[in-house]
Amino acid sequence: MNLAQTTPAQSIQEIYRTLQQDPLTTPEELAAFYQPSINAVRGGDKIKRLEQGLNRAHQKTYYKTFFMGHQGVGKSTELSRLDVGVSSKFRIIRFSAINNLDPRNFKSLDIILTMMADVAEKTGAPIDQGGAGQKPPEERLREIWDWFATEKDTRDQASATAITIEAGGGPKADSLWGKILGLFATLKGEMKFSLNRKKEIIEYRFNRLPELIKIANNLLDECNRILYTATGQEWLFIGEDFDKSAIPRPLIEDLFINNADVFRRLRVHMILSLPLSLYYSGKAVELPFKGVILPDTAMFSQDHQPNAKGRAAVADVLTARVLPDLFEPGQMERLVVASGGNLRDLFALTNYAADTAGLRSAGTINSSDVDEAIVDLRSEYERRLGQSPYDLQIVTYEAKADRLLKIYSGQQEFQMTDEVLYSLLQSRAVQEFNGQRWFGVHPLVVEVLAKQGKITRSVTGGIPGGIS
Repeated sequence: MNLAQTTPAQSIQEIYRTLQQDPLTTPEELAAFYQPSINAVRGGDKIKRLEQGLNRAHQKTYYKTFFMGHQGVGKSTELSRLDVGVSSKFRIIRFSAINNLDPRNFKSLDIILTMMADVAEKTGAPIDQGGAGQKPPEERLREIWDWFATEKDTRDQASATAITIEAGGGPKADSLWGKILGLFATLKGEMKFSLNRKKEIIEYRFNRLPELIKIANNLLDECNRILYTATGQEWLFIGEDFDKSAIPRPLIEDLFINNADVFRRLRVHMILSLPLSLYYSGKAVELPFKGVILPDTAMFSQDHQPNAKGRAAVADVLTARVLPDLFEPGQMERLVVASGGNLRDLFALTNYAADTAGLRSAGTINSSDVDEAIVDLRSEYERRLGQSPYDLQIVTYEAKADRLLKIYSGQQEFQMTDEVLYSLLQSRAVQEFNGQRWFGVHPLVVEVLAKQGKITRSVTGGIPGGIS
């Protein structure tokens, strides 16, 4: 991430520097901004559970799990904490379904090839650069090269890439290691822009998938051995962004249900993201392994009373990044509550309010600035509640509003997941709390329902569970 600064913003003009939407990634950023108090209000420290499982598996078995949560709860930052927490026993290789693959067209085979390419390259890198300081043995490299030997087009491209690497100061093009690096470079480009690859090659590879898994496991075994000998660590893969809406649902189902055995058979530690909608479905029993869920942070209790601990924990996150003196009295809490405890929304609201204050050359954020930020985000939630031809499954607003009201009133039988609740969870109109799996309506959506006359104000004029 490399934030512009790792000290709290001391002026309106600095706020955007410390409230970027990207996750915390470095030990310095975590030390400066991460607030552990938030774990106590959302069902405990989930990363400690992952650490426990990994430490138990070290040199004994392979730890595999899904790590899930709704958008904006801070999953990637938590995984950065894991990197720090298990660094004495594991070296982490992170890859993204969005950034490293073609999110509309990738195959299960692409995951294997990505992992093979990354672990080979990392193992051959110097130890002080995150590697093991020794390239994989010739026998393993030969297995990889021979598997691709009949794919003439791919092999020719790989050789050309290897020449490019040599020109840039890399391994010699005539060495097997140089050819393998060139092959991996070609494959990575091919996987990122998968529409360019030939159908015949894809089919050919799928027909030889069992052999590829064997070759991949041989490579993973050797790379783990080399790393452990050099550092006492093992490789841990973290695959992120498989839960993003940019990836079609059938693709994810094919990956983790139809090809579940691929992940069971790979001999490596791995943590992968997964859409909660799949984990909550009847098909979850077919997934290759269990998962850990990072819940939302409740701003209200189930009976719509203010949740002081939840609000304080989210406020801690904000005050670690922005001096409280930059907010006029009561305005920070308004932003915290309006965010619904969602950190992405919290940063978006605060940045919007700060920009509004900056436009009028003010030194603090006042109620009008917060009002504008709330209206902007509330409008976004309101738009999500409608229907779009891009929705995979059309759910009418009438059905959504009916379910929202039933959840708001605490009717437990209507908190069972179905296409309506999936839609509301996906749009973030409904939140999931405290590790006890109770659902609540986002405060901004409560405001929308009240504006439509579906929720009645209290005798004092306020909206229970809302922001006013």
